[in-house]
Amino acid sequence: MQLIFAYYEKHGPVGLIHVDAHADSSDEMLGEKIAHGTPFRRAFDEGLIIPEKTIQIGLRGSQYSVKDGGQSWQVEQGFRVVPAEECWYKSMSPLMAEVRDMMGQVPVYLSFDIDALDPAFAPGTGTPEIGGLTSIQGLEIIRGCRGIKLVGADLVEVSPPYDTNGTTALTGANLLFEMLCVLPGVKYSD
Repeated sequence: MQLIFAYYEKHGPVGLIHVDAHADSSDEMLGEKIAHGTPFRRAFDEGLIIPEKTIQIGLRGSQYSVKDGGQSWQVEQGFRVVPAEECWYKSMSPLMAEVRDMMGQVPVYLSFDIDALDPAFAPGTGTPEIGGLTSIQGLEIIRGCRGIKLVGADLVEVSPPYDTNGTTALTGANLLFEMLCVLPGVKYSD
C-alpha cells in the first residue's frame, strides 16, 4: 500500500490492476487491520484507488474469516472481479482489451502477486493455490497493459525458501522485465 500511496501523492487516486489468487481486501486478518491480506481494503478506505477502475484477476483463494464473504465486498464497491475459473482455457488478450477501455487515460498501478500463477509455474510462494493462471496468461496480462497509463507496478510474494529449483524467481524476474517494457516511455520492439 505504501507504493500506491506514493503514486497517489503524485497522481491522485489511481486505477488498479490486481493479479492475485487472493483478494487482499479483507477488513482484518487475524485481528490486524494492516496485514498482507488487507492492503487493498486500506487503499480503498484511504481513497488511493478508483473503485470503478479497479480489476482483480485470478482470484481463487480462501478468505480469512466468514465475514469476508467471497468477493461481495469488492463488487459492492465497484471493483471488477475476474475469478480464476473465468480465465481457464482462455487467452487473456480479450480481457486486457476490455481493461484498456475500462482504464481510459487515468493513471494505473499494476500489482502482480506471483501466487496468481498456478503452483505448477510458480511454486515458490508462501500461499500457493491450485487452479491458477499459466505463465503465458501472466505474460498476456502484462503485455496487455501496453497503452494503459501505467504509473507503477510491483511483483510480490516470491519466497526463496520455497523456491528450491529457482523456477519462481526466474518467472518473477521475467514478469518484472515485461512490466518495465510496458511502462509508458519505454521503447520496446515486438
